[in-house]
Amino acid sequence: MKNKSRIFPVFAAFLGIVIFTLEGCGDQNAGGPPPLPEVSFVTVESRQVLMTTELPGRISAYRVAEVRPQVNGIIQKRLFTEGSEVKEGQALFQIDAALYQATFENAKAALARSEAQLSSVSLKEKRLKNLLDERAVSRQDYDDAAAALKQVQADIQYAKASLETARIHLQYTTIEAPVSGRIGKSSVTEGALVAAGQPLALATIQQLNPMYVDVTQSTTDIQRLRRQLQEGQLDQNGKNQQKVRLLLDDGTEYPLKGTLQFRDVTVDPSTGSVVLRIVFPNPKGILLPGMFVRAVVQEGINKQALLIPQQAVSRDPKGNPQTLVVTPDGKVEQRGITVDRAIGNDWLISSGLNAGERVIMEGALKIRPGLSVKAVPFNPKADKNNPAGPGSTESGGR
Repeated sequence: MKNKSRIFPVFAAFLGIVIFTLEGCGDQNAGGPPPLPEVSFVTVESRQVLMTTELPGRISAYRVAEVRPQVNGIIQKRLFTEGSEVKEGQALFQIDAALYQATFENAKAALARSEAQLSSVSLKEKRLKNLLDERAVSRQDYDDAAAALKQVQADIQYAKASLETARIHLQYTTIEAPVSGRIGKSSVTEGALVAAGQPLALATIQQLNPMYVDVTQSTTDIQRLRRQLQEGQLDQNGKNQQKVRLLLDDGTEYPLKGTLQFRDVTVDPSTGSVVLRIVFPNPKGILLPGMFVRAVVQEGINKQALLIPQQAVSRDPKGNPQTLVVTPDGKVEQRGITVDRAIGNDWLISSGLNAGERVIMEGALKIRPGLSVKAVPFNPKADKNNPAGPGSTESGGR
């Protein structure tokens, strides 16, 4: 009984201290309303933006020439190194020219014979013409001499044509490069029999500077672009409109810009797209035929573009884009928006927002539409130091 009488006063004293402490805490919390949740925002501003679009395509050579023989014969020599640069007119193959040389000499001799006859026949025709005027020869004799003269003149013309044909055939025994460029592998070796007009090319030459880039653009994008130009949403930038940037297959940007040459007028029925041809300089041979690339084509300048960071945009359960804005009276409003495209780390907004509105960047997890908030300007540097956002306790501080 004595121990119980001693424990009771101690327990009563401890209970009183706890009650006093709890009452003090309750009075402290009851001192005022809870603080407003803090969010950071960016102000939507309209600005001038160069609108571009990335289109896939492949590189093709500026010129492609297949080297084929124009006369029949045996290949005697190959006069180039495979994979080297060749110049227009450079000798590539030598065909055995003995037969063509003989034909050329024969045609030359035939011409000389005809020209030798011309002098005699011409003098005879002149003499008979004078005698005909004096009625010393018959008309028939003169007509025969005149006809013989015309025959010799015709023979000379025929001999000249035959000589020119023989000269051309003899010249064709040396197969020359039709264009300048890089030549590939040879499909024949010395001793091979080749024929004029054969389907197999002896070699292929490709001109690699400049180069063509053929990209495809859907007709939907073309119609959209035309509509925006007609409505005044885009302003094309004159000569700069034709300049095109190029992204290589590893993502790096090609250092030189190309020029848009033309847009095809025929739509591919299988893809619903048209081909755009762009010419790029290639002095260092970086671009090669067949490479997959992406061309950044300028569409025009949007002088009233509305951009907001991608961080400020979320999706509803149906996948529609939306964002949260702070109204002038400091309340949260959920707003459905229409996104046109991504430009860098921003979204281009085509509808749903107006210039001057405040879009919430951070603190969205602590709020809901209709709630009053304390809005502070978004600080990108502070965001890097404290990824959890304003008011978060995850940074380790108190």
